[in-house]
Amino acid sequence: MSSDPLLTFLSPPLPYFIESNRNTYPPGGEHPNRRNIGVFDLLFVHSGMLYIGEESRTWELGPGQMVILRPDRWHYPVKPCSEHTVIDWVHFQTAGLWEELDENNCGTLRGDYYSYAIRLPKSMTLPFPEEAISLFGKLHEAARGTSHSAFWQRQQWFLHLLQLFDEGWRTDAAKAPISVAEQAAAYLKLHFRGSVTNSKLGEALGLHPNYIARCMSEVFDCTPQQYLLSYRLDQAKLMLLQTNWPISRIADETGFKQTPHFSRSFSDHIGITPLLYRKRFTGAALARNITKQEDFE
Repeated sequence: MSSDPLLTFLSPPLPYFIESNRNTYPPGGEHPNRRNIGVFDLLFVHSGMLYIGEESRTWELGPGQMVILRPDRWHYPVKPCSEHTVIDWVHFQTAGLWEELDENNCGTLRGDYYSYAIRLPKSMTLPFPEEAISLFGKLHEAARGTSHSAFWQRQQWFLHLLQLFDEGWRTDAAKAPISVAEQAAAYLKLHFRGSVTNSKLGEALGLHPNYIARCMSEVFDCTPQQYLLSYRLDQAKLMLLQTNWPISRIADETGFKQTPHFSRSFSDHIGITPLLYRKRFTGAALARNITKQEDFE
């Protein structure tokens, strides 16, 4: 893969499909020359060669290669096609935050426990282009539909396509810090109920704990243990609202083996005690079920 940047979309909201089609360019044909079209323009080459530019960057795209052109830039043909060329194109947009950054910059958009940073390569060669070709075909068919179900079909096929691109770039070692940080976050969320040390995390990922910590600091702006604590406290908040479990059980369920430690951590980070949090955000019926032990805590 080249050193092209990544486009990062913070989701939700998800990027949404607008329109798509398949174009054929004879020798001498070329992609339109446009400026600030207001939508992202995803181009995928089936066969032939497409010569395309965006501002000062240019690409020579062959079979199985794609590029995403920005909605706020000038797109232009670098030169006409020299052979019969078939491409798929998709216009899409997002109502959420997005950014484009080079590979050495993790950017400002970071997923947390409930959101996700969709990272799409500016351009790439797909390792399994047949899967993309199949998805493009289904997407174009749904795009021509007029029934109410066609809307859901084209959005679903479009999201499958984004997932294919999002996962495709992660095999590139140049993007390792982001991939390592996201693997570490997934492991921490899966094992938050138990004891997770930096050594255990390193063994699970097969990497040195210091390297994992550096990657998480770059991508999530926190250490693995800080990430784990924040996730545990978020899970505790849900349990306080959705159950009538005593505080001691919630502490145990979220990986805090000592109830006083849980209560102090919760108060320090949330600003109130677990008991007051529950009373503030739940109804009187649940509040009446709070045990004397909780009142003591």
